[in-house]
Amino acid sequence: MITGDLKRRVDALWTEFWQGGITNPLTVIEQITFLMFARLHDINETRDENRMRRTQRSFQRRFSEDEQNLRWSQFRHLGADEMLPVVRDKVFPHFRKSSTSGSAFAEFMKDAQLMIQKPSLLVKAINMIDQLPLTEGDAKGDLYEYLLSKLTTAGINGQFRTPRHIIRLMVDMLEPKPTDIVGDPAAGTGGFLVQVMQYLLETYTSPEGVIEENDPETGKVQKIYTGDLLEDHRDHIRSRMFCGFDFDATMLRIAAMNLVLHGVDDPDIHYQDTLSAGFTDRFPKEATEGFDIILANPPFKGSLDFEDVHPALLRQVKTKKTELLFLVLILRMLKSGGRSATIVPDGVLFGSSGAHMGLRKQLVDNNQLEAVISLPSGVFKPYAGVSTGILVFSKGGRTDDVFFYDVEADGFSLDDKREPIEDNDVPGCLAAWRSRDPRRDTDRKQKAFFVPASEIREANYDLSLGRYKEREYVEKEYDEPQSILKQLKAINDEITYNLTELEEMLG
Repeated sequence: MITGDLKRRVDALWTEFWQGGITNPLTVIEQITFLMFARLHDINETRDENRMRRTQRSFQRRFSEDEQNLRWSQFRHLGADEMLPVVRDKVFPHFRKSSTSGSAFAEFMKDAQLMIQKPSLLVKAINMIDQLPLTEGDAKGDLYEYLLSKLTTAGINGQFRTPRHIIRLMVDMLEPKPTDIVGDPAAGTGGFLVQVMQYLLETYTSPEGVIEENDPETGKVQKIYTGDLLEDHRDHIRSRMFCGFDFDATMLRIAAMNLVLHGVDDPDIHYQDTLSAGFTDRFPKEATEGFDIILANPPFKGSLDFEDVHPALLRQVKTKKTELLFLVLILRMLKSGGRSATIVPDGVLFGSSGAHMGLRKQLVDNNQLEAVISLPSGVFKPYAGVSTGILVFSKGGRTDDVFFYDVEADGFSLDDKREPIEDNDVPGCLAAWRSRDPRRDTDRKQKAFFVPASEIREANYDLSLGRYKEREYVEKEYDEPQSILKQLKAINDEITYNLTELEEMLG
């Protein structure tokens, strides 16, 4: 998580941009991202140079011999008057040609330009970014999260970052293979796709392929997963495996840079409203039969151009609710046998409208609904307090039994501070999933249990965990506040959903 000191440094950098005349929040984020990318580009080049000296294996250089002055470690030492023309006229043009010609990444970088016109502001920005811990853990993602929190539109269109440990749980549950094609119809900054790449590196690295080396910035020893067992799949991974869609160009640019920095040289990133009528025309040619895996946290209350929604989606579920439309879309995007892990608001699990029940019926009766993971309501704080769950399902097949798991704690406090705590059900959820057995996991007093599909049908396809879980109540002088709040939240969500449906029916 981002620390108080790091917040102060980012706040100071933000203030410098505003005082320097750059007041559009998206522009500020974009410019900071470009400069972060420039620094990380150089850090990765340095790591590869060190590895080459150690292993005698060559690598594809990011900077040629006559472009060494374009590296962050070189131009950051220049004076203000020298630095501005180098960064503006040489470094940014280098960005625009830094990926293979015709690639999606090059498409998003082709109009990249330095908006900083004041030499003094550029020096301050570069000096501050040089101090950010970009190589420590998920610092880049934490920085994006904090930067996004400064957008006045963040949260309105569902633009808040999914916590990395929740993404990783979803990836681990699906266990992607290096031959898969993985998609995200609401990619944002690319967090799901990046975690798939990290999973592949960790899973397909031999013991001999794990390298321990000192971080060039912190001096700490860290493990580098080389993915040496992925050699036969490198071309597929670099340019065909990862597909992301979003209708926010800035988010896509950040996603493209994020993936490139994680070893995906040419990510298939598209500017596209995936709910629109024209979306199928933009399907990647590699996914003509559909995607093998889709991971998503689609917007819950996003803005919707109802007139432009694809008719095929509305035939399946007539609604204006983006969370329902995205689930139908994901089923369309998956190939037969393809799998998805998707975050949904709790209302999807128990909503009583015809659209809600019809969608759940489709998941249970026409596909294989594999799991419903209940998440605590504070997972997305401080950006949103909505209660959510994870649906895991396969396109086609048959639903016999559904795995339920009650995640009551995720390793962080459930208030706006989200500070680390000891209670954490996430590892237990993954362990229970990997060892699941519907014949054994029948005790509904436990966190993990199975429910037969026949019982779900009898309950009007209700998928809320509280419908099936048996709780042991110990006599106390007071109820647990968190339990009461969660129950009240669920009741309030259901009332809100029903009122919204009623308003839509009344026109």
